[in-house]
This record gives sequence, structure tokens and C-alpha cells, in this order.
Amino acid sequence: MALKPDTILIGDCIEQLRTLPDASVDLVFADPPYNLQLGGELLRPDNSKVDAVDDDWDQFESFAAYDRFTREWLAECRRVLKPDGAIWVIGSYHNVFRLGSALQDLGYWVLNDIIWRKANPMPNFKGTRFTNAHETLIWAARSREQKRYTFNYDALKAFNEDTQMRSDWHLALCTGDERLKDDDGNKAHPTQKPESLLYRVLLASTKAGDIVLDPFFGTGTTGAAAKRLGRHFIGIERDPTYADLARNRIAEVVPVTPDDLKITGSKKAEPRVAFGSLVEAGLLRPGDRLFCPKGEREARVRADGSLVAGEFTGSIHKLGALMENAPACNGWTYWRFKSDRGLQPIDVLRAQVRAGMQ
Repeated sequence: MALKPDTILIGDCIEQLRTLPDASVDLVFADPPYNLQLGGELLRPDNSKVDAVDDDWDQFESFAAYDRFTREWLAECRRVLKPDGAIWVIGSYHNVFRLGSALQDLGYWVLNDIIWRKANPMPNFKGTRFTNAHETLIWAARSREQKRYTFNYDALKAFNEDTQMRSDWHLALCTGDERLKDDDGNKAHPTQKPESLLYRVLLASTKAGDIVLDPFFGTGTTGAAAKRLGRHFIGIERDPTYADLARNRIAEVVPVTPDDLKITGSKKAEPRVAFGSLVEAGLLRPGDRLFCPKGEREARVRADGSLVAGEFTGSIHKLGALMENAPACNGWTYWRFKSDRGLQPIDVLRAQVRAGMQ
């Protein structure tokens, strides 16, 4: 079957996965059945019933049956992932360890586990265990051998106020207006995830235009976040009622404009610029002096792009390390040139050269 993005496929997830072409999607996000194995009704202290997950789709006759199901859909997801693709799976303590084992057995390579710490978890009404206040997400590459996968590190750092994003995410459960309701005012789906969770997953590990597959689509949180962020989705959902809710929900999403989709890029992905290019471009001239950060030591620029300071010569990095008696040095941030604004890093000049290259 030809791949048709922004589509919800109705039916069994494994059967529908088998219809998708090899190496056709960039990312998989999967929120599979928990297999809660509930032994009876869960009641609050006032004897009212908790709306727990007791739907047919969460029922398996044994752990062995659940494991077979898990390996089948994970194997199909690995087949349809592109060579540089990745997968996210989310689970509770009931199933996440089985999911992790299956991922590794099938050849995926675990990159991180993320703790979603719920800001407003449901209490443990019986008082017999700790309050279950988190779920775990496993992020894995398609294989150990793959050289590349998408990780928008700098965008996440900017998102987190210039602080490296941690592996524990403090986000609220899906409540209020975001929670879809049926005609009687009850929760339309028992495990609807907050869109903020999917927003962060997609911001972290996809690019605009990527195709995200969700084999347990539910009410379409993945599709809503994908549309909002300029990504495409393929959802698989066996319950037509959930699929209809998802379709209507996604239709109301207003996507972000292309200009606003641009994210902070990685410096590693920028074009390489040699220090000699600054001399070639006339931004520095042979004989110009460069200074250490505090200005007390200096070196002269030579025609070949090397520096000289007394008896020492070498690249901007080598001479910077010698000046500081250090094993290594980033010469771009170490050396300064004199301008009408005082001493500025030569990295400012490199940025000018890069702008011309682009």
C-alpha cells in the first residue's frame, strides 16, 4: 500500500502495520495497552468507583500472550522505520519493563528513558502502595549500528531557558478542556495523554515534514501535536469511535506557520569554517594581533592562518592551549580581536563568513 500521510487506518494494529511500506516513517510513538491485570473494581474512600482502565483492548490472557503481541507490533514498527528512524514507547510499571526487554531483543538501541512525572497524579486510594506518580518513556534508535537519528538538542535547550533538557519531565495529566468527553460528559478515552507530552517528544526528535506513526492512536493526541508542529502522521486505531473523535479533534488544530516552525539549529550542523578563511576574506590581516580573554597575552596572525606568540606557533586552538597550559582549547571562543566595541571573540567573524556561505 502506498503511504498516505495524515491518515487514520481503522483496524487491528498488527494487520494495518503489515500494509505499510518498508522504511517509510521517520518516528514511531506508541502508547500500547498497559495489560493492567486488574483483579476487581477500584473504589475511592467514599465507595465511589474509579474510572480505571478495564476496556477489552487492555485484556490479555497471560504475560506470554502480551509479550507475543508486543514483539509482533514492535517488529513491524522496526520494519517501517527509516534507517535513521527512532521509536518512543510509553508505559507504566505494569508493562514498561516488558516493553524494554522486547525492544532490545528485536535490535532496537535504547537512547534514553524519560520519566514523565505527573503534576497531578491520582492518589493511591487504598493506601497500600506509593502514589503512582509517573510513567516511563523509552526512546530508542532503530538499531545500534545506525549513525544518525534526529535529536534537536539546541532547540530543547532554548525551550528550557538555555539549560540542558533533563530526562525527568514534570507535566500535568490531561484534564479540563483538553480532556475529550462523550455525550454523557464522561471521559471519552481512559488514557488520553496530554498534548504537552507529545509536543515535547516531537520537538525533540523530529523535523518539520517528518512522518510520525502511532499504532495505538486513540483520540489522536499524536496527530494533533504533529499537525500543530508541521509534521505528518499515520494513526492506527481499532475503535471507530475513537478514530472519529481523533479526526474531529485534529481538524480543529491550527498549524504553526512555517516561519514559526524554525527551531534553534545545532552548531555541529553549521558549515565548517577554517580560521584561514577569515584572513582570505580580509576580516583579519597578516600581522593583526589577537588577545586572550582578559587581554594580557597576545599573538599575531600569519598569512597562512596560523598564530605566533614569541617562540610558539600553531593553530588558534593549539596556541590557545599553550597560552593556558591546557590539554585543549577552543580557539574560536578564546581569541579576541580589537573592535570599536572593545575585545570581541573571533567567533563573531566566523559567523560573518558562515552567513556569506549560506
